[in-house]
Amino acid sequence: MPGPENKKRILVLGIGNILWADEGFGVRVVEEFHRRYAIEDNVTMLDGGTQGLYLVSFLEQADCLIVFDAIDYGLPPGKLKLVRDDEVPKFSAARKISLHQTGFQEVLSAADLLGRCPRELALIGCQPLDLDHWGGPLTDPVRFQINPAIELACKLLAQWGSPAKLRIAPLPASEWLLANNIDRTNYEIGSAADLAARG
Repeated sequence: MPGPENKKRILVLGIGNILWADEGFGVRVVEEFHRRYAIEDNVTMLDGGTQGLYLVSFLEQADCLIVFDAIDYGLPPGKLKLVRDDEVPKFSAARKISLHQTGFQEVLSAADLLGRCPRELALIGCQPLDLDHWGGPLTDPVRFQINPAIELACKLLAQWGSPAKLRIAPLPASEWLLANNIDRTNYEIGSAADLAARG
């Protein structure tokens, strides 16, 4: 069994904009993943949000990459699809729904030009239903895919020799990936309250 120094460096990345309903899928998945699972030291869990090219430095340090994102595959809303390796840039390029500052294809291309693109890529995408609801929560079909997306990522991490371990108890709020009440629970309670106040 390889020692810690020989383990693959793995980046688990959620991208998207939580302000636009289902566009926040990737961020919400990585947030929940971090809350429920402990990962090994060679695995980095990152809320990439809308950081665009700022993510290149993180990709440069990774041997393997898992990305969660809302992707327009032309499938029924809430449908999950796993895309691997050489297929990932094709799907990143095809999506025209992005509200990210920079398309993820440009991030991959920049890392590739620098000779440091991860060797193994996995894109776990979910077909969105609503991208137009400013301040809105994830729609039900997309929210219901958070757990299946995490399960897919757990299988990949196990295949790469770094299995995630279910925490005995979820992380306390002080250690969550998203702070300042933009975590999914607090944010969606706020959205519901705003709708009720307007309604």
